[in-house]
Amino acid sequence: MFSGVIVPMVTPFREDYTVDYEGLEALVKYLVEEGVDGLFPVSTTGEFPHLSFKEALEIVRKTVEYGGDKTRIIPGATANTPLQVLEYVKAYEDLGVDGVIVAPPYYYRLGYEELKEYYSVIAEKTSLPIIVYNIPGLTGNNIPVELLVELAREYSNVIGVKITYDSISYIRKTIMKVKETRQDFTVLTGLDDYLLPTLILGGDGGVMACANFAPRIHLELIRAWYNRDYSKAIEQHLVLNKLVEIYDVASSYPSAIKTALNLLGLPIKPITRPPIKPENPEAVQEIKNILIEAGVLV
Repeated sequence: MFSGVIVPMVTPFREDYTVDYEGLEALVKYLVEEGVDGLFPVSTTGEFPHLSFKEALEIVRKTVEYGGDKTRIIPGATANTPLQVLEYVKAYEDLGVDGVIVAPPYYYRLGYEELKEYYSVIAEKTSLPIIVYNIPGLTGNNIPVELLVELAREYSNVIGVKITYDSISYIRKTIMKVKETRQDFTVLTGLDDYLLPTLILGGDGGVMACANFAPRIHLELIRAWYNRDYSKAIEQHLVLNKLVEIYDVASSYPSAIKTALNLLGLPIKPITRPPIKPENPEAVQEIKNILIEAGVLV
């Protein structure tokens, strides 16, 4: 299964907004050395809508080159039609990825049957493992639990779901209903502070943005949980509860994570592609204070 800590990587940029491949290499090597279970390039945190097809492929190619022999590489492949998604998927297959993460279309609002067709077309045209990505706050399309059950039943290569949705009830229903159909179906949270609740409910880990700069916290929480060291797991959970406050003071997920990486001394410039803006000095100071209070910056 794709489980544990999977990192939705930022895309480092230079001052001229070109992709900073030296920064990408440093980030991949740092995360691999920390022992994460997978890397998710071309992600939401990685500003995927701002990347060209050519850039996305090169980022994935480099990520496979830098870390593919040490951890799983599961890039994002999301577009507004399944035909466009399959262009990414087919190209990724040639690069040797381990699977793909696919969100629903994010422009038109779609019904159950339309979402079913979208994922069915993709699943039928590739043998790669597919993780469905439910992030209704950004796509406007919330994937029904019943559809996840149907996809899990009908397509062996639809192997899991990433849930970036502020609903414990949705996560609980997904775990209960989908795992009745397929015990090996992976349920992952996309929210750092939902990692422990997801594990408690019977989920399998998370794909969480703060793991870009603090993967050790997530990894220690999961290890503690499986070792039944519940006090340690709660301790790390409380650290994550503090870290996610950076999202409250930042203007976007990518800028929050890049600011934190930069403050912690990793060679990632706090540069985002317009119209997303870097954080102003006041927000940078607030993020710094949160990292100090959480104990990840001294």
